[in-house]
Amino acid sequence: MTSPLAFLYVRRRRLPLAGAFFTPGNLTGAALLHALAALCADVACWPARSQRRNSRSLARVLGILAILFDSLKEPFAPSPSSPFPPRFPPSAVLCLRELYIFVYRTKLLLEYCSQSSRLWLLMRSPQISGYFHDLSQELATLLEVLPVDDLRLAADVREQIELLRRQCRRSKLCLDPNEEDLRQKIHSFLGEFETMKAPDPVDLRNTFFDRLGIRDARACRMEIEFLEEQIFNQEEDLDPSIISGVIALTRYCRFSLFGFQEMEVARPFSDQGKISRKRLLSQTIPKDFCCPISLDLMEDPVVVSTGQTYDRSSITQWIEDGHRTCPNSGQTLSNNRLIPNRALRSLISQWCAAYGIPHETPDGADASAESIVAACTSKAATEANRATARILVQQLSVGSQESKAVAARELRLLAKTGKQNRSFIAEAGAIPLLFRLFRSTNLMAQQNAVTAILNISIHDGNKSLIMEEEGCLRLIVNVLRHGLTGEARENAAATLFSLSAVHDFKKTIVDEEGAVVGLANLLMQGSQRGKKDAVMALFNLSTHPDTWSRMLDLGAVSALLEALKDEGVAEEALGALALLMRQPVVAQAVGSEDAAIASLLEMMRRGTPKRKENAVAALQEMCQRGGLPVRQKVARTPMLGGLIQTIVFTGTKRARRKAALLARMCQGCDSPAAMACSSSRGSSFRSGDASVSMSRAVRVPVL
Repeated sequence: MTSPLAFLYVRRRRLPLAGAFFTPGNLTGAALLHALAALCADVACWPARSQRRNSRSLARVLGILAILFDSLKEPFAPSPSSPFPPRFPPSAVLCLRELYIFVYRTKLLLEYCSQSSRLWLLMRSPQISGYFHDLSQELATLLEVLPVDDLRLAADVREQIELLRRQCRRSKLCLDPNEEDLRQKIHSFLGEFETMKAPDPVDLRNTFFDRLGIRDARACRMEIEFLEEQIFNQEEDLDPSIISGVIALTRYCRFSLFGFQEMEVARPFSDQGKISRKRLLSQTIPKDFCCPISLDLMEDPVVVSTGQTYDRSSITQWIEDGHRTCPNSGQTLSNNRLIPNRALRSLISQWCAAYGIPHETPDGADASAESIVAACTSKAATEANRATARILVQQLSVGSQESKAVAARELRLLAKTGKQNRSFIAEAGAIPLLFRLFRSTNLMAQQNAVTAILNISIHDGNKSLIMEEEGCLRLIVNVLRHGLTGEARENAAATLFSLSAVHDFKKTIVDEEGAVVGLANLLMQGSQRGKKDAVMALFNLSTHPDTWSRMLDLGAVSALLEALKDEGVAEEALGALALLMRQPVVAQAVGSEDAAIASLLEMMRRGTPKRKENAVAALQEMCQRGGLPVRQKVARTPMLGGLIQTIVFTGTKRARRKAALLARMCQGCDSPAAMACSSSRGSSFRSGDASVSMSRAVRVPVL
């Protein structure tokens, strides 16, 4: 098993030779020469996946330098702390320290070439060849100033150093003709896709299998994942549209050349909860992966203005509690801006994947990834993905059960990003075939099919296609209530949220037997992500006035009131309640419960400005629609007056307006709110706004 610390070390670098390098200060005398010799031996062990000619040349150079370092070690005493003997002039010592930096930079370049994907190295072949040439020129300069005469080297060693000096001085940029030919071949394949013509399968197999050494589906997946990371990081100088084209080409080759038999569908994390917790406890979490505030593994690392990194939930709570300093450094925060630390989040995800530990992508992370990938899409990538979709849909129709499960997963991933991908997957006829897998007893087939439908539904043009498919809504609700995995149930709820964005579908969904009950149950008993999906779906449904009474009868209102106890979904639950309160029967039912009124008042007292705004809006609607008994009960609440005054002076514009309306409604009641009424009477707030502020953005699925 890879050491967890390896994930801190093996980082994909923007430029392998960029940055400032220094020789460790504790390396002097014999210790420096021993370190140089050891470093040369270590660098020689790195395999070359690319740039073989340049790598072999560099290996010969390191071999000669190793001979030089070994010969210089001989006069030293056995102790590593021995100082340089008098025959070593200061210029020689300086050159040796610079040679340490040279060998270290050589190691970084070879590491980069050994850890990067084959296609990535191929597409960046000219730049990487330039890195090798830069190192050769750097060594030539070092050997020019090395005082060979003062080092009293043996004749054969001195002869090799002189020969190496001349070779470095004459070195030129070397581009491997075979790699250049391969690179042009990949570009020709992309050119064929741009003309809407699929490349010759024999030519593809010869290029990928024989020349590139990509010989199975697993190797294709590794190539795709590496290239996708480069697009997301946006740290390299290669045109992202070219990378997206190569990704699409590789995905097409994966199925057209290697089929479906070598693929495996991994067990979902939701079925590994107990095992994963044990694994998490048994592993030493790298310190850099833990939030300095909570000391727990970070889910969404963000950087504050002082440069320190914290988990988003922890630092957000710290700021909301009134703190204005950085918890780690004690410095004053110049602003409250939180910048996502994507590099660290990627390392945490890799570490969790290596140890089988669930790690959810934070909301919005995939949305940003989608926007980046969509901006980089080329015509070649679009046509290659279209051809891949046809292969996958055909497999859904005629393949084995195992192949269908794989095809569902790949359609899920293909539909994860890009409006065009979602469109032509639906055009290829995937929707009815995916719905068949909703009844599958294969838990991964069902989960991937549900998530694929969710991803497809994000494209507005596909929503009607899904709803028009006979029995589709019934199948989605069935998975919501009885799905084989937690993720399947959650994504069924998210699908209802996506579909309910269309106004005409809201009443249809509410009228479907079990839909509202399933969402209410998930809101009360699901995971944090499941609760989020359920509450957003219920909010969307509550925006249709014809659904309000049904949602009360089916338990949605009770579930939303219960959700106020959960910090993660309270704000959305309040927004839905504010809308539902417009129905008098709902307002009267909620207003008759002292606990419900107390919960709404508590939401007015604490939390984010948006949460307070939705809370006062819900109370105002309840008092307006619930009649005099409800209004009197609310008005007699002791803490109401102080809360109204606080919001009138410190709340958002809409919250102040709603608070003023609530205060006026309490004027005729013998209540502690009378003081607040008089203070708000002279205000200029108008009562025209009855909308509920809430994000309507569809959540992009994380898997």
